[in-house]
Amino acid sequence: MHGVAIGLLSTFAGLAAAELIVGLVRGANSPVVPVGQEVIDIVPPAVKDLAIEWFGTADKAVLIMGTLLSLAVVGSIVGTLAVKGNRASAYAVTAVVGLIGVFAVQMRPAPTFGKMLPPIVGTLVSILVIWWLSPRDVWAARPIDGETTDPVVRQTDESVAAPTVGSLFTMPLQRRNFLHGASTVGLVSVMAGGIGRILKGRFDVGGERAALELPPPVDTLAPVVSLPDLAVDSGTQSTPAAMMDFGIAGVERWVVPNDEFYRIDTALVVPQVPKDSWKLRVYGMVDRELEFTFADLLERDMIERYITLSCVSNQIGGDLVGNAKWQGVRLKDLLDEAGVQPGATQVVSRSIDGWNCGSPTSAIMDGRDAMLAIAMNGEPLPAEHGYPVRMVVPGLYGYVSATKWVTEIELTRWEDFDGYWIKRNWSKEGPIKTMARIDRPKGGRGYSDNADGVVDIAGLAWAVHRGISKVEVSIDDGEWRECEVAGVASDDTWRQWRYQWDKATPGKHSVRARAYDGAGVPQPEEPKGVGPDGAQGYHRVEFKVEAV
Repeated sequence: MHGVAIGLLSTFAGLAAAELIVGLVRGANSPVVPVGQEVIDIVPPAVKDLAIEWFGTADKAVLIMGTLLSLAVVGSIVGTLAVKGNRASAYAVTAVVGLIGVFAVQMRPAPTFGKMLPPIVGTLVSILVIWWLSPRDVWAARPIDGETTDPVVRQTDESVAAPTVGSLFTMPLQRRNFLHGASTVGLVSVMAGGIGRILKGRFDVGGERAALELPPPVDTLAPVVSLPDLAVDSGTQSTPAAMMDFGIAGVERWVVPNDEFYRIDTALVVPQVPKDSWKLRVYGMVDRELEFTFADLLERDMIERYITLSCVSNQIGGDLVGNAKWQGVRLKDLLDEAGVQPGATQVVSRSIDGWNCGSPTSAIMDGRDAMLAIAMNGEPLPAEHGYPVRMVVPGLYGYVSATKWVTEIELTRWEDFDGYWIKRNWSKEGPIKTMARIDRPKGGRGYSDNADGVVDIAGLAWAVHRGISKVEVSIDDGEWRECEVAGVASDDTWRQWRYQWDKATPGKHSVRARAYDGAGVPQPEEPKGVGPDGAQGYHRVEFKVEAV
């Protein structure tokens, strides 16, 4: 246990020292982060899919905890080596772990010496703690006849010459003093880590976001009435927001608040990118290479649109989908200024954290509201959703369109580049599939809305950029019944639907739902998993109606 304690303390002290450096150097991260990012990049796609399926949006926290646990195990081994007298091996293993951290930093975008300092300093501190807490031979000491030769507990012969001042640094730590030394290391480590966390707060963009004033959009799209019992005049008649949201308990709101919007990305730590340091480079197969600052974007005409985003990993009935109001600059306008050359069939976008994806150029230039977004639901983008600037492209799954913290856009040929997830066996084209989800009733729990046995069956349907024309439900595998659908702002949003089952009888029941896109094409019935291009099939819920 002595060795395990030394190993854990040395690991903790190293991480705390690294955290202190993180608080001093902008852009630096704890060694756990770049190592974890490399793990994300190199593990097989099947493992990633399994992690998302098991842990959902908590997969990053699980990975960090797993990395910390691995460091603790290695630290325990190192400490055990040290107390057994094999300090050279303990130092070597610690150094190798530190080199892995430095290597991981070098593999990330824009590596600098400052970013390498946390693993370097952390490794040196870990080695120092091992040296300080582990037992060492006594200088010029000889065991007394009959005494133990254990350097931790033995005493020196009085006949031995008194140690010099220099030898004091090589005297063994007595067992009775180990607790004192360990407590000192722990206390200093806690203080260093705490100071690092406090200093790191200087780099948080929360205050900057709060102070940012958004320019008013010059082009907004009014919602349209499309309820079956209301007249529609070519999609131009406006309707109150209530018409887009039935307000049924248990059904996801038509606009999802920022703090409830799903988040799927590969960033273990949310990048904190100041708006004044942000730049976007547009290059590749263009007539003119351009560069834009955040101030440049604020001076341009902005649009405001409701757009539904969906992750390709969303399971049937899953919640990795959401609708929000986005404000930004049309991406087409920027590309027109750059001059897209013939044959440039792919728009490659890159994030500040190294993530990338490729979108069909046609999906950017065909008139849809693809944008560089700076605002979400009327406020500057939250950091976890891409502050200060991200891409939003209606109709495409996020893995081929929704680059957060975007800093580069390159025009190239479709066959010349494969994005991050394409190299991991996902489909290169990612149109969002037609889908209906049942939010009420929830599976496994039944209810009756009133004494007459009327049950509200309701949910959401989406076929982003194609629109939803109809939703139907089938109760107990019976006939398909058409549902009432709410209004929408455009074909780029999901749509609430509901069906009032007024002949509900107590007992167990099931319900299926299916949606039709704007062209009247129904969603596929045959079930299929998320890979490689998104799940498909009907959502089914088993529930029980209770007598009232």
